[in-house]
Amino acid sequence: MLNDPWFTVREIDNKTYAISELGHWERVHSFLLIGDTKAALIDTGLGIDNMKRITDQLTNLPINVITTHVHADHIGSHGEYDRLFVHEAERDWLVHGIVGLPLEQMRQNIARDITIPVPESFDPSTYKPFQGEPTGLLKDGDRVELGNRTLVIYHTPGHSPGHIAIFDEEKGYLFTGDLLYDETPIYAFYPTTNPVDLVNSLEKINKIPHISMIYGSHNTLGLTPEILDEVKYAVEYLRKNGFARFGTGVHYFKGFSVQF
Repeated sequence: MLNDPWFTVREIDNKTYAISELGHWERVHSFLLIGDTKAALIDTGLGIDNMKRITDQLTNLPINVITTHVHADHIGSHGEYDRLFVHEAERDWLVHGIVGLPLEQMRQNIARDITIPVPESFDPSTYKPFQGEPTGLLKDGDRVELGNRTLVIYHTPGHSPGHIAIFDEEKGYLFTGDLLYDETPIYAFYPTTNPVDLVNSLEKINKIPHISMIYGSHNTLGLTPEILDEVKYAVEYLRKNGFARFGTGVHYFKGFSVQF
């Protein structure tokens, strides 16, 4: 597999790759899915280094970038690609800038707790998340055809208004972005988040049939679908106790936690 100073590339299968930034505290994963006629890149990472260097080595097919949500750690290399897609609710964030997070705070977040050398081109004092017009807008139920590989878009707001999860029908992989991952809390405590929506979105992905693996955008690469049993319990627990609202803190479950 590719040996790169910044990105860690891991093969999920011979047409699916995780491109991870493990030297940064956020431990962000982006994913390249290769079909017969096109490829999809789910998110483009932090922007500390240029992800196109990696994808150019993995495929010659045209790449559609599918954005799980418009936060800085998911759109970092968007400017390197020609075809960008985002949920319609976050088109304005991509064009005009991310709402609710001051640039200075984003610069502090991007620069802290880095454990490996960064490229010389990276300067946190001038770092600015990508802004630009998307090629197209996504909505719930859309199907993205890659050639013998179909991706289904699920609108899963809560962490952000236009957050999406992407289901790979052929492989059974569910890419959950920042809706579901382990180790650190999934969160909906900023003003631009919505705890009720997050709980509803967790319930929504729990109803998707034939999931073989779950790939969140942070921490452990790949969670088995058994975690969805705990997700179902968590949804019921959070609703029953009225915890799906700002200020109720961190709620711990088997394999994940949620912070409101």
